[in-house]
Amino acid sequence: METTFTLLFCLSILMTAIELGKAGNEDRISLYRQIHSHERAKRQAGNHLTVTTILQEPFTMLEGSKFEGYCMDLLAELSKKLGFTYNVSLVKDGRYGQLDQENNWNGMIGEVIRKEADLAVAPLTITAVREKAILFTKPYIQTGIGILVRRDAIPEDIGLFRFLNPFSKEIWIGALAAFLVTCLCLFLVARVSPYESQEEETGLTLLNSLWYGTGAFTLQGVDPQPKALSTRIIAVVWWLFTIVLVTAYIASFAALLNTKTQQPSIQTFDDLLKQKTLAFGTLRESSTYNFFKTSKRPTYRMIYEYMDKRKESVLVSTFDEGVKRVQESNYAFIGESVSLDLVAAKHCNLMRVNEVIGARGYGLVAANDSKIIRSLSVAILEMGETGELSYLKEKWWDSKCVTEETGGWTPLEPKPLGGIFIILAVGLVIGLIVAVVEMVLKSRHQKKSCCNVFSEELTRQFKGEEVEKPTENAEAEKP
Repeated sequence: METTFTLLFCLSILMTAIELGKAGNEDRISLYRQIHSHERAKRQAGNHLTVTTILQEPFTMLEGSKFEGYCMDLLAELSKKLGFTYNVSLVKDGRYGQLDQENNWNGMIGEVIRKEADLAVAPLTITAVREKAILFTKPYIQTGIGILVRRDAIPEDIGLFRFLNPFSKEIWIGALAAFLVTCLCLFLVARVSPYESQEEETGLTLLNSLWYGTGAFTLQGVDPQPKALSTRIIAVVWWLFTIVLVTAYIASFAALLNTKTQQPSIQTFDDLLKQKTLAFGTLRESSTYNFFKTSKRPTYRMIYEYMDKRKESVLVSTFDEGVKRVQESNYAFIGESVSLDLVAAKHCNLMRVNEVIGARGYGLVAANDSKIIRSLSVAILEMGETGELSYLKEKWWDSKCVTEETGGWTPLEPKPLGGIFIILAVGLVIGLIVAVVEMVLKSRHQKKSCCNVFSEELTRQFKGEEVEKPTENAEAEKP
């Protein structure tokens, strides 16, 4: 079969040579394209592909005379699955692929369009403009647009109320609610219990109850002290609650002060635009630059206008140049988040800020008439489903810096302290029940109904002073 194909191909070349001698210029160009198409068809029929790529760590790197990296491992796996051979060469002009002033594609995309290569295997971003000119496989890795900065180039965001950070908002709200409810219960139980002092100076009035609850947070006793069993139960549970809460706060605050995790003032693209310390830019003629150029969101448009006005000073020609500027000057580099993560993992003095915009993917590139592109897409999807793509990413993005930063500090959440809130609630209920029992015991001692005793206690607690004053005055008038 292969011998027959070779004989037919040689015969076609011979006939083409005869026709070239007779044809005009236009016919010669057409026949030349046919020859080139025959050569490409022969390569693909023999399961051999010419691959173009570009050097970018960790996707493609040159180790001696051998290529290695994420893309090379991916290409090797795909060749095993689909049974093709290949040879790899670097793109001649060192570009990824962009339309030039004459509306022609340069870089790897241009080589694929001109049939100089069958496949482009590199971190090529899938965009609508490129999709119109060539074919992409399904994305083999997901990425977005992020910001790379030097850690010491931006100040740490330390607010005046950082002392509130050890607890989450939910815990602070819960602690405040627990304080108010406990003090109110202490006041009510003291009013109801017949064994609690009712003097203004020594009794648990509302203000004294609030003062007693506040004093517990300092782990110091305050006057007046509860005397009835019911109020003492509430006091003991409240002491337990405050001891646990204060201990947890001290531990969390100490961890916050000693943590190495920084909270930089630049967390979003809005923050980047508002600050005046760092200049920022991206790769010249890149998909990232075009994203801001074509965006309709005001913040992104302002970022584009900033870069466009200062294109000579803030735009860089290569990714490595952008990283170098971040390390050596007050400069923030905007680029693909996947690549920035690798740089931050290798250089511990650099970091990528949290926000990532413009979700996109990297894909392999082939010409519009390629017959292998669908098979490549299916194989990439299979590798994603079996975890092979995740393994490759872990292999080439491994770093000690990432491991060190994963142990960062976070505010204490409600769940670890949920039990102490439950104990407090149970204690308050028990205190109220004991207060009722004390009232019942007093009613039996006085041989009165519980309702009468309760009515008398309420009258004495809330109206007693007004009733007793006239009595005292009357006694004073007696001779």
